[in-house]
Amino acid sequence: MNAHSDIKGRRSAKGGKKQSCVMSRRSFLLTSGIATATVMVTMNAGTASAAKMPAAVATYPRKKIARLSQLKNDQPVEFSYPDEGAYSTNMLVKLGTQAGGGIGADRDVVAFNYTCTHQGGDMEGTYKGDTKSLGQCPLHLTTYDLTRHGIIIGGQAYQSLPQILLELDGDDIYAVGIFGLIYGRQDNLKA
Repeated sequence: MNAHSDIKGRRSAKGGKKQSCVMSRRSFLLTSGIATATVMVTMNAGTASAAKMPAAVATYPRKKIARLSQLKNDQPVEFSYPDEGAYSTNMLVKLGTQAGGGIGADRDVVAFNYTCTHQGGDMEGTYKGDTKSLGQCPLHLTTYDLTRHGIIIGGQAYQSLPQILLELDGDDIYAVGIFGLIYGRQDNLKA
C-alpha cells in the first residue's frame, strides 16, 4: 500500500468514517489569518520605536505662474513645475466651469501636468475646451477630465493626471505643490 492511499484510506476509530487530511480553503485562510495577526502583534508589541521616526514632509517651491486677470477661457498657459527637469511641463487653464481643486471666484482655474500617466506620452496641444478634457494621449489614447481632478475618461492609463496645487494671492497665481506623482519620477522633487 502506498502512502497516498494510506492517508486517504484511514478510518477513524469511531464509526469507521474516512478522515481527510485536506484543509478547506476557508479553513486555510482563517488559520493563516489568525497566525499572521498573532505574529504581527507579537513583533510590533513595542510601538515606542515608531515614535522616534520623524515624518517626511515634501516642501515644494512656491512659483508664480500667471495673473488671474490675464487668463482667457479655454486658453492654456504652459509653465514648468516643480523644476525644469524631465516631464515638468504643465498647463494652467481657466475652464469657465467649476472644477475640483479650482481657484478664483468661480473655482474654474486649474493646472495639470502634460505627461500621460500610462507611458509618458506628451499631451501638449490636446486640451479640448468643449469637453474640458486633456488628451487623447498619442500613445494609447487616454483622455482625462480636468473638471474632476484629472480622472481618466478612457484609455490605458490607471492613474489620474498629477494636478498642480494652486494658490491665489491677489491677482497672482502660484504653484505650491503637486497632487499625484509625475510620470517617470520616484519623487516629484527629484528629476
